[in-house]
Amino acid sequence: MHIAPHDNKNQPIVDVNDAHVPLVYFNIVSLKAGAQFDYRVQGYETCIVPATGTVTVETAGETFAGIGNRGADVWDGEPEGVYVPTDTGVRITAQTDTECFIAGAQFGETLKPFAVRAADLDVVQYGSDDTKTHRKIKHILGAAHHDRVGRLLVSELFTVGAGGWSGFPSHKHDTDRLPDETRHDECYNFRFKPDYGSGVQMLQRVDNEPGDAYHIMNRSTVLIDKGYHPCCVLPGYEMYYFTILGGQSQRSLKQYFQPTHAAQVRTIPGIMDMVAKFK
Repeated sequence: MHIAPHDNKNQPIVDVNDAHVPLVYFNIVSLKAGAQFDYRVQGYETCIVPATGTVTVETAGETFAGIGNRGADVWDGEPEGVYVPTDTGVRITAQTDTECFIAGAQFGETLKPFAVRAADLDVVQYGSDDTKTHRKIKHILGAAHHDRVGRLLVSELFTVGAGGWSGFPSHKHDTDRLPDETRHDECYNFRFKPDYGSGVQMLQRVDNEPGDAYHIMNRSTVLIDKGYHPCCVLPGYEMYYFTILGGQSQRSLKQYFQPTHAAQVRTIPGIMDMVAKFK
């Protein structure tokens, strides 16, 4: 499902128990310097990641100041974030004008909050210019924090160079059937550089049968409930997407590569390193 760019007025873009992706939650909160935003999401752990600007986060009796260091856009600095436990109230105070992503996943336990600073990021680069798949992923809540988080995986994906494909070889994760696959709902929010760039999100629910394709633009949100889902950006533009994954029964993601294209795993450098970070 594609949700077109719009002013969400600090209201959830993907609310709790969404009909398409009930395991995840997503909001974008825009604040002027000095403004505050309070929230509490029943049944979901969350992670606050400033897309731009700097914030202070207060939750569970702790204060995390100076979160976020990016200026003009998501390319202008490294991401940072704060993990907020399930059913826990939180206050965001904008130190500068800011736009904050709030990612969430269903989880029934209440853990402890913590900050993820730029030095804590788990970064992997994979693909190649030759295969048109050169990408860098910055995991905010990835394998490095597997023992501190319930079911939530949060990362940022950047194209390296301009144009090309992401999420290829095509894979899915819509069914719990270990050891081959896990059920993880997924949500993306896209940005392009320059911001008038665009791309395509494919969603093929059955191997070798026609699927859907969405024209994605700056600030588009895409919900992945089931099916194989590669995406691409037009030549000459850079693409970014904020990625939220929520597992049904476990946090570690087990991707199932589309049989028709699975052999391409051997042609794209670093794919298995990429897979290993989604734990």
